[in-house]
Amino acid sequence: MKRIDALLRFGFLILLSLIILSMNPNFGKVGNLINILRQGSLLYILGIGMTIVILTGGIDLSNGGVLALSSCVAAIAMEKGVPIIIAVVISLAIGMACGAANGIMVAYTNIPPFIATFAMSYLARGLAYIFLHGRIIHGFEESFRSIAIESIFGIPMPVVLSILLLFIFYLMLEHTPFGMNIYAIGSNIESCRLAGIKTKKTIVMVYLLSGLLSAFAGLVYTARLNTAEPVIGASFPLDAIAAVVIGGTSLAGGEGSLFGTVIGVLILTIIINGMNMMGISSLWQQFVTGSIILIMITIQTYSKNVRLKNISIFKKGFRKSLNS
Repeated sequence: MKRIDALLRFGFLILLSLIILSMNPNFGKVGNLINILRQGSLLYILGIGMTIVILTGGIDLSNGGVLALSSCVAAIAMEKGVPIIIAVVISLAIGMACGAANGIMVAYTNIPPFIATFAMSYLARGLAYIFLHGRIIHGFEESFRSIAIESIFGIPMPVVLSILLLFIFYLMLEHTPFGMNIYAIGSNIESCRLAGIKTKKTIVMVYLLSGLLSAFAGLVYTARLNTAEPVIGASFPLDAIAAVVIGGTSLAGGEGSLFGTVIGVLILTIIINGMNMMGISSLWQQFVTGSIILIMITIQTYSKNVRLKNISIFKKGFRKSLNS
């Protein structure tokens, strides 16, 4: 059934692309397709972190604020003459610290993930405003900007980086004990505790990784815009959640995949790209995007209920066969 769900989402992606292509042939041009991948790459980097958090049954509303804070601090450091590599390391360390703080609040103080990460979002963005004093920093060195503007064999660097991260985190989720623990915690955290899994440390590590990816996305975004300011990334948390949910990851935890998130990101990006090409108002874009999210969540909920019903029927039939 899960494989069928994935195929349905992929089929919806293809159908959506064909519909837009029939309405505007320019959609299928190589330049536009590469542009779609470039636009979606940043969301996918954030989506990886959101996916692993949601798989544990949590949520991370702080990635936009953490992205802003870490990128602004990196920009300030580079402005003051700090070597680029050190500025990047500082930025990533800030992302990990914010993520670890989220995980500690969720795992050790039992603050609901929604509240903990929502508070962190305001805290991080507030610090970004304080550090920049309302300024905007722009004009970075080409060596820094290369992570966003360079290409490898015609493929934009952000796309290459997102594919690399996909490979790394796929191996982590599917082929390591840590990845299996993430799925297990999302399915039944109490059973994991009884089984001896260090659930609290795992949750902290998951949020730490989400913070790290948020900081990395902030560096790529800043390099692409050639500008750092505290307001960036305000809509990213909800966009990332939407992509993850559209990709089939359950908000209840324990079910989903990174490849599903790729499909979710592509669906969102293609919808926005297609509407832009057809000159549709941004107001309608939000309405259409919200409608798509609602439809996909409804399909996901219905599919899950069908699976549970089939499992219940199987169990009843199995018990009857044993009794007979």
